[in-house]
Amino acid sequence: MKKLVLAAALVGAASAASAGSLAEPVVEAPVIIEEAAGSSDGILLPLLLLVVVAAAAASN
Repeated sequence: MKKLVLAAALVGAASAASAGSLAEPVVEAPVIIEEAAGSSDGILLPLLLLVVVAAAAASN
């Protein structure tokens, strides 16, 4: 009996969620803005990793 009540509740929620206009929804294309990257952006992370590894090696 509980499964029947749960199924009825889910059907009711699904029909309420899909209620609305029959017109096709207007979907706008997303606007993607890319910022110009500097030339040093690609080297910053490896240098930082090298400094952390060197500090760990020096502490041992």
